[in-house]
Amino acid sequence: MELIIYIKGMVIGFAMAVPIGPVGIMCIRKTLTEGRLRGLIIGIGAATADLLYGSVAAFGLSFISNTVSSQRIWIRLIGGTLLFSLGVRTYRAKPTDPKFHKHSSGFLGSYFYTILITLTNPLTIFAFIAVFAALGLGNEVNKFSGLALVLGVFTGSFLWFLSLSSGVTLFRKKLDLQGLEWVNRIAGILIIISGAIAIVSLF
Repeated sequence: MELIIYIKGMVIGFAMAVPIGPVGIMCIRKTLTEGRLRGLIIGIGAATADLLYGSVAAFGLSFISNTVSSQRIWIRLIGGTLLFSLGVRTYRAKPTDPKFHKHSSGFLGSYFYTILITLTNPLTIFAFIAVFAALGLGNEVNKFSGLALVLGVFTGSFLWFLSLSSGVTLFRKKLDLQGLEWVNRIAGILIIISGAIAIVSLF
């Protein structure tokens, strides 16, 4: 029973992670400019945030979901501002040739920053609630089934980002400094647009 629910959670987590949003763009950009490991850290952060929101949906933590719902305007405003700021920094970032420079620090910061960015989209929690309800999952599961479900969500989400970073790695060595600079510019613009949309959607 728990194995089936775990597999369902994997499918849900993978499907929820597939749409390329700001975090996906961050994963692609970090993989191209700093290597696969940095991209995987972004993926683990996003999967952790999905696990947290999935836990709220699976275990029926109404206090948290109600708080998120009541404060969604401020949450989205903060998230949009963070994305806008991140986009500007990304656009202006000066690339370093990956052939000669190794990035081995700041992984913990990247991990927690990704969680923060992902959690500032309160619509995610309601998406999980809707999907769990549609599949007959959610409040009625016991603690073991619920744990299997949210661990499945984490695994599925991480598998998507593992696939994404692995695919992007194939192109990394083909980029020179000019190519990496364009990666920063394109990623920066896309993240700025995401932040602007998050803010404008409040009005």
